[in-house]
Amino acid sequence: MGELFLKTLNMSIAASWLILAVVLLRFALKKAPKWIAVLLWGVVAVRLVVPFSFESALSLIPSAETFNAHNIQYETPVISSGIPAVNNAVNPILDETFAPNPAGSVNPLYVWIFIVSVIWLIGIAAMLLYAVISYVRVRRSVAERAPYEENIFLCDQVKSPFILGLVRPKIYLPSNMDATSIEPVIAHETAHLARHDHWWKPMGFLILTVYWFNPLCWVAYVLLCRDIELACDEKVIRQMDLD
Repeated sequence: MGELFLKTLNMSIAASWLILAVVLLRFALKKAPKWIAVLLWGVVAVRLVVPFSFESALSLIPSAETFNAHNIQYETPVISSGIPAVNNAVNPILDETFAPNPAGSVNPLYVWIFIVSVIWLIGIAAMLLYAVISYVRVRRSVAERAPYEENIFLCDQVKSPFILGLVRPKIYLPSNMDATSIEPVIAHETAHLARHDHWWKPMGFLILTVYWFNPLCWVAYVLLCRDIELACDEKVIRQMDLD
């Protein structure tokens, strides 16, 4: 389990560099279509899911393996961040604090890695439990609904429009929505369905569940959701006339 966590940690660190690059690109491409930003977040998602990477002189990632499981478990624990200044600052501390014990079967740092990996799994379980409870609550809130048209329903308990479902998604709207705003809102939610955002958002949350310990992954998920909404707005506006 410790090796699995170290693999996940290394992937998280490598993806963090890419997240920072995408955040900077969002500012540089502020006037570009928002679907480009969503596509960039897709690249980040691939980096977080694919367990290997290709390093080159032009790579944004200084090192694909900051923590080596074999060294941490059996040899002198060191990091290889790809940044000499960071290595020179951290490695002496690791050597002094977690020096190998000849009488022990594993290094002290590896014991701590095991403890942290247990906490990591507990965090994943908590995130999944939160998702299940949230889904059940939403399902209960739309139990009483009135059909509007096709897969669109009106519900008294709904405060803001949303889509629920992966295989057969349905659009839920507040019952008190006025006639002047309901059509643009339906167009916006329909754009979500056309772009398959009802798949991408849950997939993003599932990836976040694994990397919940990385603050940059939370930033990436929040910005992904924001860019998805803006991309849908742009899609709807392009289809509207001036009036």
